[in-house]
Order: sequence, then structure tokens, then C-alpha cells
Amino acid sequence: MHDGSLDGLPDSVRERLVRLAPDQREAAMAPPGPVLCVAPAGSGKTTTLVARIAWRVALGADPRSVCAVTFNRRAAEELRERLDAALAPLGVAKGVVQVRTFHALGMRILRSGGVDVSRLADRGSVIERLAGGPLPPATMRLLDDTFTRLTLDPERGPGPECADLHAAYAAYRAALAADVMIDMDDLVAGALRMLRDDPALLARWRARTAVLLVDESQDLDRTQLELALILAGDRRDMFLVGDDDQTIYAWRLADVRRILELATHLPGLRRVDLTVNYRCPPEVVRRAGRLVSQVTERFVKRIDPAPAASGQLVLAPDTGDDVARARRLMTAWYGRTDGGYAILARTNAELAAYAAVARELGIPISVADDRLVLDHPVIDRIIHRAAALADREPLLAIAAAIGLAEPDDPDGSIGRSVMAWAARCSTLDELRVALERARAPAGAPAPTSGERRPLVLATAHGTKGLEFDHVAVVGMDEDVFPSRRSVDEAPEPARAMDEERRLAYVAWTRARQELVLVHDPYAPSVFLREAFDPGELRPAAES
Repeated sequence: MHDGSLDGLPDSVRERLVRLAPDQREAAMAPPGPVLCVAPAGSGKTTTLVARIAWRVALGADPRSVCAVTFNRRAAEELRERLDAALAPLGVAKGVVQVRTFHALGMRILRSGGVDVSRLADRGSVIERLAGGPLPPATMRLLDDTFTRLTLDPERGPGPECADLHAAYAAYRAALAADVMIDMDDLVAGALRMLRDDPALLARWRARTAVLLVDESQDLDRTQLELALILAGDRRDMFLVGDDDQTIYAWRLADVRRILELATHLPGLRRVDLTVNYRCPPEVVRRAGRLVSQVTERFVKRIDPAPAASGQLVLAPDTGDDVARARRLMTAWYGRTDGGYAILARTNAELAAYAAVARELGIPISVADDRLVLDHPVIDRIIHRAAALADREPLLAIAAAIGLAEPDDPDGSIGRSVMAWAARCSTLDELRVALERARAPAGAPAPTSGERRPLVLATAHGTKGLEFDHVAVVGMDEDVFPSRRSVDEAPEPARAMDEERRLAYVAWTRARQELVLVHDPYAPSVFLREAFDPGELRPAAES
């Protein structure tokens, strides 16, 4: 029954499929075999994925042999919850269909092959032990990135001329072996090696993953893709969901060419496109589509707004510094109507002023990333150095101290945040008090806030897979978004610019009802110039 007919299906599955849009139904009911479902932002990929699994089980697939692999735990939890509800009418108990992240799947494969996975190493702690103490953040980032590349994708690691890095990696691997430990990267890389070396183990796991579904396939690194391919085997019963326009994790070894060239790994690959963005206002869909159409390496595709979609896109020109922008945005925009609010930025550094002003105004906040830059110890070092320059005006002392902090603040983003605060303080003591106030835990909502949801502060990377009613993307300025440093320091600047462009597309398409783009009208981001006509970006006084 692979002819697209709904006849004979259980009522719950038939009703689920009938509720889908035609493009979603086509993807959910594509014949078994290698299928790539290209799913743009807001196109209902999880809904389609759930319907696909329910349809396959209804057609006779053993639910114990169905395995869905997700990119992170948050996605796994959401998919598992929705699947349990969808499969319950078919008599499938909760948790029978496997929903795992790649790391969790790798861990189970290793454990089934007799590997002790209970001793997972904290890479940072091992590196510091080998180094004899803490290392500068930049050095730690370099080593962490190098070790991941050499474990998961050696071709993208440092060359033989970087002998020191290779020696550090060898010492790290020796330390893990001596302590009988593995790290997170070993969960996937080790599972892949074990399956290649043990035909019996591979046969068992191919039976357990006979129907394999892979979410966010544009984010796969080389090792993850190879693990999925070896599990699929010659049968290639794979359903991959992904969007080349949302490939934003090159620093995690994702490569847009991996999804674009899937057909070379999966002969007979069928591509099915979802074509409607059901999430965003029509103007957001149009402008985001215009922006991402400038990307060089992408599938040709059509992305339409939903017929009944509504909402707005607002250009918010503002020539002020981050603190001034934050105050204007918070007082005029946040909480104006019901719904969830989020402020997104290219980096955490740009969010510091927004966190400080939110706390000052009594606005409850929720931080999507681990921490904001206002908690960064570099800020304290800058102020401490400025205090030693007592013969200078406070602002000049801060400026001089920022220059001394350059090794710990390579792109100057932390320094810019401090300068924004310092400009409003007449003394260093006043600046210290302002910083302490900003760092204080967010208090209860202001008396007029009622039941307002917390304002989410996050980087564009940190909101992948999330959506909000009202979204403001701040810092849409030249050299800020796109990040000049990220582009200039990339080995392939043009490809790095395309990744920045995709990142902006991801940020803009988080909005369900309203998108606000805050920018300097005299130096707007090149991305705004690509998505809007010159007259639309003219400063207000010239309009």
C-alpha cells in the first residue's frame, strides 16, 4: 500500500494524514527507500516526521525496528512525546520507537559491544590537568576545536605543520586511554569504528534501525552521516529531514555540501519539498526568502507563506549605542501585546546591554545560552586595569584598559559593551555599581507586568528550532551581522558569508507574529540591503 491511498489505514493514522497539507502528505507517504524531505523554516517538519512514522507502523513496520535520530535532546524529547501520542491508538507502548540523539545512539551501540561508557571525560578538565593549570579561553577553544576535528573529521583538522597541536592531541588521547575514559566525540566515532569492525554487531543494529529517520540532516558532521549510512546498509530505508538554508554549524563540522550531495551517497534518493512556511508573517517569508536566495550553494526551492498568515515586519532604525537601543526597544516594544518575546543577536556580547536594561526595568528574562557576556570575567579585568589609570578621565581609562584586554577579547565585543555602560557613568565607582545591579538575579516582574512571560535573550545560533510570537533581531549593522571577524578569518570567506546569511535567515524566521529588525540606518547590514530596497532603508529624516 505505497500508492498514496488512505484506504485501509487505521482511523487515527488516516485522520492524521488528512489533516496534513498536500506537500506534507506527499513527504509522509513517500515510498520506503532513501528520501530527503527538504523542510524550510516553519514548514511543519516535526508534524510530517510523526505522520511518516505512524504511517510506516500502520503499514506493518515493527515499531521496535524504527529509529529516529535527532540533533539534540530538546528535539528528541519533543519528538518522543508527540510520537507516543500518535502511536498509542495503534497499541504501541511509550518508548518502543527509538528516538535518540546521535550521541545517545552511539553510546547504546558501544555499550552493546561491551564498551564501558560510564567514564565520560570532561575534556576541559583533562586538558587543564595536562597543562598544569587553567589556560586562556582562546587557547582552550583552539584545543577543543582541534581535538574534535581530529576525532571526527581529520581532513578538516590542522595540517602536519601544526606539530604542537598534534602533539597536544596525542597527549590527550594517551591520557584518556590511561584512565580508561572516552569523551563525547568518541561516542559517535567509536560506535562507527565498532560497527565497521564487527559484522555481527552491525547486523544486530541494522535490524534495530531497519526504518531509520534522521532529523536536521543539514547539521550532520561526516562521522554522523557515515554512522547513519552504515546502519541503513544496502536497503537504504532512510528518511532524512533537513534544510540547506538552515546549515549554520560549520564550527561543529556541518557542511552544506553534505546535504546537497546526499544523492551521491544514496543512489535512488527521492527528494520531496515542503513549500509553505506556516509560522511567519507573509512579509517575513518574502524578505527572508529574498535574503537567502543570495546564497551560492543551495537547492532551488519555493517557499510560500501560509494562505491565512498575518503579522508584520518592522524596520527599526536606531543610531544609538546598545544601551540606548535596549531602553528604547524595551519601553516601546516589549509587552505591548500578549505572547512570547525574544531578542536575538549575533553574539552574546550584544545581549549584555539588553539583559542589564531588562533587569533595571524589572522585566523578567530567560537566557537561552549558558550565560551572558555581562558575567564575563574580562569585564572585571577591564575595570580593574582602568582603576590603575587614575590620571585619566573614566571613559578614557576604560578605553585604554580595553586595549590591554585585547588577547581575551579578540573581536572587541566585550569591550564595546563596557564602553556602552561607561559612557553613561561619570566615575568608575558608578560603573561598578551599575555592573553589580545588572548582574543581580532578575527579580520579580514589575507590578504592571501581570503574567508576562520572561523575555528570552539568545544568540541566533541558540534559537535554532525555537519560535516566538514577537522577535527583535538587534545589531543588524555593518560588520556586526554578518560578523566581520568570522568572515575575515575564515579560510573560505565567501562560504563563511553564506553561512552568516543563513544564520540571519534562521533568526528572522523565528517570528510567528512580528519581526523587528534593529539597525543603524547609516550603516545597515549588507543583509538588509539584500532583503530590502534602498528607499526602504533610508534614515527617517530623509524619508
